[in-house]
Amino acid sequence: MPALPPALRGWVLPIVLLALWWAAFRFGWSQSPLLVSPAKVWDTAVAQARSGALFTALAASLWRDLAGFALGASLGLLFGTALGLSRLFEQLVGPTFHTVKQISLFAWIPLISVWFGLGDTAKVVFLSLAAFFPVVLNTFEGIRGVPADLIEVARVLKFSRRQLLWRVVLPAASPSIFAGIHLGLIYAWLATLGAEYLLVAGKGIGNTMIDGRENFWMDLVLFGVIVVGLVGFTLNWIAGRIEHRLLAWRGRSVAGF
Repeated sequence: MPALPPALRGWVLPIVLLALWWAAFRFGWSQSPLLVSPAKVWDTAVAQARSGALFTALAASLWRDLAGFALGASLGLLFGTALGLSRLFEQLVGPTFHTVKQISLFAWIPLISVWFGLGDTAKVVFLSLAAFFPVVLNTFEGIRGVPADLIEVARVLKFSRRQLLWRVVLPAASPSIFAGIHLGLIYAWLATLGAEYLLVAGKGIGNTMIDGRENFWMDLVLFGVIVVGLVGFTLNWIAGRIEHRLLAWRGRSVAGF
């Protein structure tokens, strides 16, 4: 029996789930009004696309997501680098940071809403927090994980502190740093939906799902869930491709065998 091409293997589970969904509706396995047909969800998707509502909602959500991610990742890189390079800085702020990171992300919403209101500014700040912590942690761990032998060789070669940072420390730590950035992008997208649910309603794919829930339009809710999943998959794929290209010097990973 011929093996399934690698490019198609990721489609097996979605096709199976779609077939089960269609069969559950077609053969009446459930009489719940919460179960709508794939055809109805498709019709809703077409209507949302034709009206422009889909693109308006996606543009609003993606703008918040990318703005929050850019802010949080930038601050996270700076803070994580300082934390990793300076023992004094770690001693001064490390214990506080490691305490604050244990606080649930959604526990910050009441405080953020008081300081920044309930609009887009508050949402962007919330998303920046979602990206900030994984970037800091992975940057810190990556820098602290640089082999001591590399540092000793650089000192023997009389590298300046600037050369040591840019030619040795950051390249050696880059796999961990990029992993943190990748996680920050994913967490920011997940937090986008939470922000749209918990802060003031407006344009966004999360608010599209809220409208569906409040009006009991399950086709709209399911459509929103699918869009969220597809966008998350796309962002993850893009981040993975960029990471793979920038870190191509590492060679082939064990997962490639």
